[in-house]
Formats: sequence, structure tokens, C-alpha cells
Amino acid sequence: MHMRKVTLWIVVGIALFCCTAVGQEKVPQTPVRSSGYDLKREGTLVGTVVAYTQSSTTPPLGAHVTLQTTGGVVDVHLGDARLLTANNFNIHTGDTLRIIGENVAFGSAAPFLARIVQKGTQALAVRSERGIPVRYVAPKNSAESKPQGGVL
Repeated sequence: MHMRKVTLWIVVGIALFCCTAVGQEKVPQTPVRSSGYDLKREGTLVGTVVAYTQSSTTPPLGAHVTLQTTGGVVDVHLGDARLLTANNFNIHTGDTLRIIGENVAFGSAAPFLARIVQKGTQALAVRSERGIPVRYVAPKNSAESKPQGGVL
């Protein structure tokens, strides 16, 4: 009788150990990162423009700049290229830029989301402090906002 109790306790112990080990395997190994822009995680990049694309097909969509920094090459999302153009903020290969923003996981990539872009003494906010891209709004007297067509 005593032997049965000991055997039963051993079996129960092994079963609990196995359940614990199986449960641990299901825990994700990747760290969970807060979704959303956070000023506390912001950093600054300084580097030379390797390439600039006004309309990238790589998410997040919009203007991207490839920046060569001391730490390596970084893909930076700048938002709407029309905002840059409207503010006479021209980016060319070889330019030196200072960018304040944050690296954010976006699908399988982790682009650097720019909040402020600086070239020389010119600086432009392309994202709000909450990480929302600044929208380009065409002036009311521009050709883009005038209705097309005429009187027949």
C-alpha cells in the first residue's frame, strides 16, 4: 500500500513537471514592444544621404531616405514628400542630415520614423510628438485645389 502511494506521488510529480515544461515552450521568445510613438525612446541620427525616394513602395509608404551613419546604413521614413517640397526642403545624395525620431517595428522591417529633419540651419517637423505624420494641405489658391473644366 505504501509503495502505491509513493509511486502515485512520483507519477503526479512527473506529470506536473511535464505540464510546466510544455507550458513554458508556448511563451513567446521575442520581447513585446509598445506600439506607438514614444518621445522617451527617441534618438538622433546624423549621417550622409545615400539615396532619397519621394514615393517608396516599401511600407510605410511615402518619402524615404537611406542614411549612412557611423553605425551603418539606416532606412528613414520622412512621411509625405509634398510637405518637404512645400517647405523648400530639398534632399540630395551627399547631403548631411540630422534626424530626430524613433526606430519602430513595421512588419518585418524596422524603419526609423523621423519626427524632425534638419539640413544645415533648416529644420522641418514631419511628425507630431505622438508620432502622427504631418499632413500636407495644398494652399487654397493653388492649381491643385481649383476645379478642372469650364463652362460649356
